[in-house]
Amino acid sequence: MKQGVLLLAHGAPERVEDVESYLTFVRGGRPGSPRIVEEVERRYQAIGGSSPLLAWTRTQADALERMLGIPVFFGMRNWHPFIRETMDRVRDAGLDRIAAIAMAPQFSELSVGLYIRRTEEARREAGVAAEIRWARSFHDEPLLVEAFAEKLETVAAGGKVLFTAHSVPEKALAGYDREARTTAAAVAARLGLADWDFAYQSQGLTDDRWLGPTVESCLDRYAAGGIREVVVDPIGFVCDHVETLYDVDVVFRHYAAERGISLVRPDALNGSEKFTAALAEVAKRCL
Repeated sequence: MKQGVLLLAHGAPERVEDVESYLTFVRGGRPGSPRIVEEVERRYQAIGGSSPLLAWTRTQADALERMLGIPVFFGMRNWHPFIRETMDRVRDAGLDRIAAIAMAPQFSELSVGLYIRRTEEARREAGVAAEIRWARSFHDEPLLVEAFAEKLETVAAGGKVLFTAHSVPEKALAGYDREARTTAAAVAARLGLADWDFAYQSQGLTDDRWLGPTVESCLDRYAAGGIREVVVDPIGFVCDHVETLYDVDVVFRHYAAERGISLVRPDALNGSEKFTAALAEVAKRCL
C-alpha cells in the first residue's frame, strides 16, 4: 500500500501587493473593504512585507518526509499552493492512503473543519481515489507538548507566562476552548510552572463576539498588580506568521511597554525536530 501525508495550512501572501487578492480568498471570493485591506497591508509592511508561513510549512513538510520516508505534500487554504493545486500532485503520486493533518493543533469548525471540507471538495474535483484519514486534533500529543516546552523553557524563568491561542467567534466555540486550554496546561505542567494564565489573541476585524479574555485585558491586570515581566507563548500556532511577528512582537510588546511591562516570547516551533517527531506520531496513528 502506497501511503503519504498531506499537511494543510492557512496560507499567507509573500508580498504586500498580494494582500488584497489574499483577503478575497479568505472571505470566500468577496473583496475586503478598503479599510481592512489597508490595515492588513500595514501589518505586513511592519513585519518586512512578507509572511514566512509558506517557507516554514515547506520546511516542516520536507523534514517530516525525511523522518517518515514517505511522500509529504502541503496545501494552503487561502493562498498558493492551494489545496486544489496540491491535490493534482497527490493524484499523480498514485497514493492509496493519506494522513491529513491541519497545522492547527486544536480543533475548530472554522479552522480544521474548514480544511476538511475544502480538502474533500478538492479531492473530488481532482479525482483522487486515495483514502484520506484525518487527524482532527493533536492538541494533547505528548511530543507537541514537549516541543512547546523546549522552546518556552529558555525564556520562562522568573516571569509570568501567558499562553495564547487564536480567538474564534463565540458561535463557533464547540470544544476549541477546552482543547486550547488543555495544551497550555500540559505545557505548564511539563515545566512545573505555577504562575501562568491563558488568553486569546488575533480577534478578527468583524462585528462577531470573539472568544476572550484578550491579551490586552490581561496585561492591564498585570500592570495594576505590579507585574513587570511577562512571557507570551502562542501555543495555538506551529510556526511564525503575522499573528506572532506582528500581533505579539509588535502590538502586544508595545502595549506592554506602555504599562511598564517587559514582554518576550519563545521562538515558534518552526523547524523544531521535536515538532517534526510529533507530526510523525500523528501521521502514523492515522495510517
